[in-house]
Amino acid sequence: MSEPLGDGTRVIHGGARVPAVGDPLHPGPVLSSTFALGSGSGDPPTDFYGRAGNPTWRALEAAIGDLEGGECTLFASGMAAVAAVLGTCARPGTVVLPSDGYYLARTLASDLGLPVRLVPTASAPDATFTDASLVLVETPSNPGLDVCDIAVVAARAHAAGALVAVDNTTATPLGQRPLELGADLVVASDTKALAGHGDVVLGHVTTADPALTEAVRTARTRGGAVPGPMEVWLAHRGLGTLDLRLERQAANARALATALREHPAVSDVRWPGLSDDPAHAVAARQMRRWNGVLRFTLADADAVGRFLAASGLVESATSFGGLRTSADRRQRWGDDVAPGLVRLSAGCEDSRDLVTDVLAALDQMG
Repeated sequence: MSEPLGDGTRVIHGGARVPAVGDPLHPGPVLSSTFALGSGSGDPPTDFYGRAGNPTWRALEAAIGDLEGGECTLFASGMAAVAAVLGTCARPGTVVLPSDGYYLARTLASDLGLPVRLVPTASAPDATFTDASLVLVETPSNPGLDVCDIAVVAARAHAAGALVAVDNTTATPLGQRPLELGADLVVASDTKALAGHGDVVLGHVTTADPALTEAVRTARTRGGAVPGPMEVWLAHRGLGTLDLRLERQAANARALATALREHPAVSDVRWPGLSDDPAHAVAARQMRRWNGVLRFTLADADAVGRFLAASGLVESATSFGGLRTSADRRQRWGDDVAPGLVRLSAGCEDSRDLVTDVLAALDQMG
């Protein structure tokens, strides 16, 4: 039996079709919103209207689904993907959400009138799910970078009759495969590391359950949260370098986290890849690879501003997972964290240059 394909091969060739002679090796996006229907008799063709389907979607969905072990459904954004999961899986019971995860998931669930119970990520394996219909965990959490044992959460939630969704944005499909650990659904913002270039807004839901796939895709078609073909095409192109980008980003995150721990202006450095990080033991069991997102805390909001102003390589931006290193003071968005907490997304710069720049910026901020 042949050896399974490696990550680099899979992200480059996933979703690609075998071209006929004379066809482009890298076909562009299908931009049409309307498709020829023929005589009008019989079943409609696979593509008949741009809100229901598109071959450019299916190519990227096939690639992501292969990486995650299920059927992928693309959405116009990560929050559109979360909304679809909440809309199809959250009733009639309580929705259990991470108290330290992405704040808009909590806001959206409340806006939808869903009964919500908040549980810290690290405490999720010990939580009670008796009244839950859906348990959504984010691991590693954003911005806290805490981790929970997906397999334990899934077993406990399933015993109580609840579905389990895992926000896999931070880990990426290469870093973690929640479906293999017992989750029912994977949800992610592909705006971040999967596309990787900061030029698209996109999200997806993946599940191995055909009934859930049908429900999620019906929600997309009826609700209209459909992605643009150009954005999908760009994300598919970006996916091809995910393996390479993750390797450099993780190396940079390790170098930065190690250096930041020694700086007197910095406290509470967290990156699950560090052997003595509180989340390391669980993360090492269930994650296949590390990524480039870390966090640390400066004295206050003004200190963060001075740090960002002094740095020549770290951009102030609220997304993460891109080629360029970026940092964001998370309290400004409503996260219940210290005013000086910084989420830093290590990019693909040379490690020496990046560490030198960050340490110099910390020294210069006064």
